[in-house]
Amino acid sequence: MSSHRLSQSYASFVSQLSSISIPSNIQEALADPRWTKAIVDEMAALEKDNTWDLVSLARGKKTVGCKWVFTIKHSADGTIERYKARLVAKGYTQSYGVDYQETFAPVAKLNTVRILLSLVANQD
Repeated sequence: MSSHRLSQSYASFVSQLSSISIPSNIQEALADPRWTKAIVDEMAALEKDNTWDLVSLARGKKTVGCKWVFTIKHSADGTIERYKARLVAKGYTQSYGVDYQETFAPVAKLNTVRILLSLVANQD
């Protein structure tokens, strides 16, 4: 890909993006201390928010698996803000009424709600 039409700062940002490796599995991530810290931070946040309860598995039921998803968050100027790890459930393995009775809806951050309310108030 040619970058001769890009500004110097944007070309540098694009070059930096292609030089960073994002792990595709947990073993790769645990080999790098930056990703290990991201995993520890995510687990601490899940525990702090009481995301789950440990319960006994009902007879004849299977557990829903999970996997780690990794990404890099960038600042507005293109620098790396942080390494982000997210533990996600493999919900596609579930069947409604068999594995679950209700759906999960992500919770909006308070700042997002405030911005939405501000827009509503300003736009009538």
